[in-house]
Amino acid sequence: MEKSLDILKLMTDYNAPDLRRINHALKVYGIAQYIAGGENLNDYETLIIKTAALLHDIGIHEAEKRFNSPAGIYQEQLGPEVALPILEKAGFNNEDIEKINYIIAHHHTYNIKDNKLLRIIIEADLIVNIDEGEFGPNADYSRIKNENFVTETGKSLFDRLILNK
Repeated sequence: MEKSLDILKLMTDYNAPDLRRINHALKVYGIAQYIAGGENLNDYETLIIKTAALLHDIGIHEAEKRFNSPAGIYQEQLGPEVALPILEKAGFNNEDIEKINYIIAHHHTYNIKDNKLLRIIIEADLIVNIDEGEFGPNADYSRIKNENFVTETGKSLFDRLILNK
């Protein structure tokens, strides 16, 4: 079985019965795959993207337990420790785990512009968060795009899905 399918099952098992969080991860997974395809990533990079997308918010339940908050800073702080046994169970090696956990630990750190895999997860997560109403009706979507989107595929998708609604 493909590792990303193992991760999908493990992520779902971990988050159950929290369908909202499972659905969020699946939406980010789909958008991230689309952006990755448009950016011509190789199979290995695509596997890292798919895995990081499914696990990007894996620390949210632990953040709510420890800090009584789902805030991004806590997700970034706690996500890698929650992801580690999941990634090990799915058979990822230490180098892969380090790359995936770096993305999990920085997916709300919008000022890192030079890591393309991280950028893809950030862009996919932003699109999904906007769709889910996280920014409210008065958000400046043009500013969000200009400040946060780096990939050409992500920018184009943002235009079609968000700016041209």
